[in-house]
Amino acid sequence: MDIQTGQVVRAVGPMESLEKQLSCPICLDMFTKPVVILPCQHNLCRGCANDLYDSRNPYHFSGGIFRCPTCRFEVVLDRHGVYGLQRNLLVENIIDIYKQQLENSGGGGGLEPPLKAKDTKEPMCQEHADEHINIYCISCQVPTCSMCKVFGQHKDCKVSTLKSVYETQKAELQNSTELLAASNSCVQAMLMQMEDICKAVEENSQLQKQRLGEKFDLLYAVLEERKAQLLEQITQEQDEKVAVVQSLIQQYKERLEASSKLMDQATQSLDNNSIAEFLINAKKLIAEAKDTAKNSQLQRPELGFEKMDHLTLFTEEVEAMLAKIDFGADDDEEEEEEEFEEAEGEEEE
Repeated sequence: MDIQTGQVVRAVGPMESLEKQLSCPICLDMFTKPVVILPCQHNLCRGCANDLYDSRNPYHFSGGIFRCPTCRFEVVLDRHGVYGLQRNLLVENIIDIYKQQLENSGGGGGLEPPLKAKDTKEPMCQEHADEHINIYCISCQVPTCSMCKVFGQHKDCKVSTLKSVYETQKAELQNSTELLAASNSCVQAMLMQMEDICKAVEENSQLQKQRLGEKFDLLYAVLEERKAQLLEQITQEQDEKVAVVQSLIQQYKERLEASSKLMDQATQSLDNNSIAEFLINAKKLIAEAKDTAKNSQLQRPELGFEKMDHLTLFTEEVEAMLAKIDFGADDDEEEEEEEFEEAEGEEEE
């Protein structure tokens, strides 16, 4: 018994339990044929499934992903969409049998008999213990008894029968329930969309990270190639300058060797005691010594020949520019979004 209403609460019968099992998780009403079955073995009204799919597919692309509202299982649809799902003929037959039993329930069709009057106990008025609550005060929005209307606190109020108010409020509650079910479907669809957006954000983030790495690897490659070119240029100039200096060193060595040889000849002549022989060679030796001494100053590298400062690389401006450059990120993002949308369109087709 319900303490607040004073009514006897009847246990749920087998047919009522069956009706609950035959309820769609989207509209919360009994399945409306045709009924489709998902690979996860959950059933849906095809009309409800199509409405849910259309809410997530505003552009009506063919195929796509459909997520079961009961267990979140993802079903890959073909170009027929929801209409490509398999019908559950067994459930449809059970619904037909159940409805037939409902129609025959008045003639002993096998359903549990309705709750009899003797099984119910109408609530009593708190002000008048011997009076049943049998009218509804519209002004105060509470059920009451006839004595309260005639002599009590509701005598100046507007009243109506319980049945009429019951039918009105029952219809309002039914409408509110239907609106709530539709709202739940929309919220569930939005949740799926938000989850898909999160997944797409993660995938796009990974894609952008990969592209960023590839772009910077390319920049590194360009810088390494330019570095190799500049190093080759420095090495080439080094080799050229070293070759010039080595050539001058060889010339100086040859002049020094010739001068040393001439000095040895002069020393031998000076040590020779024969005056006649000395005079024969002296004139020639004197001329060669003067000529050699006169031409002893050979070519030498110009001042600062050894410096390589002109090959110094100044990178301060480039470093500052690289620190501030955005590499056209906005334009790239717009192009990538367009490419992503085109790719999605091609996949859905």
